[in-house]
Amino acid sequence: MAVRIETERLILRPWEDTEEDVQALFSIASDPNVGVHAGWKPHADLDESRWVMREILLPPGAMSIIQKPEATGSKPEATGSKPEAMGSKPEAAATGGRIIGCTALEPDRLRPDANSRELGYWLVSTEWGKGYMTEAAKAMIAYGFDTLGLDQIGICTSRVNLRSQSVIKKCGFVYEGTIRRTYKIYTGELRDSQVYSMLRSEYEALYK
Repeated sequence: MAVRIETERLILRPWEDTEEDVQALFSIASDPNVGVHAGWKPHADLDESRWVMREILLPPGAMSIIQKPEATGSKPEATGSKPEAMGSKPEAAATGGRIIGCTALEPDRLRPDANSRELGYWLVSTEWGKGYMTEAAKAMIAYGFDTLGLDQIGICTSRVNLRSQSVIKKCGFVYEGTIRRTYKIYTGELRDSQVYSMLRSEYEALYK
């Protein structure tokens, strides 16, 4: 059974290799405001989105972020949610909701020997500033610690990605330091990486 995570305004479920999901991915990833902050170029066509789906999103079990039809855009008070099991039918079709972003707990590149995952996310620009990304990130943090049994969750962002930095701080991650000129973006530029993490004990103090 696949994982289904529900919050007040969102449903998170794994991306699926369907034309519906590829179309939804392209509609977001072709937005010129989305990928540049994370260092990847806007998708040029459906074939590129299909390749990204199969080669990048599906292997780590990345989740689509689905906006519930009744969501108003107001920011909720809740901090997280518990995961639930579901079948394989695309949730967007099942609920009438709209896919607005992506999130994942990927292998932690900086801590390969620890019981840790690295959190990643992105959101369509029309929904920025409404608290959706923080809501989804907190749900993924709860899933990582409560269901996957992680000891630690890491996250990295660039100096220029101020919105991501804001989400990271709202979630309660601890800043560890900056690795200078550590990753190359699609333009060839080398960017600094700001490194954050959260330990299980810190999660339990903040979220329990």
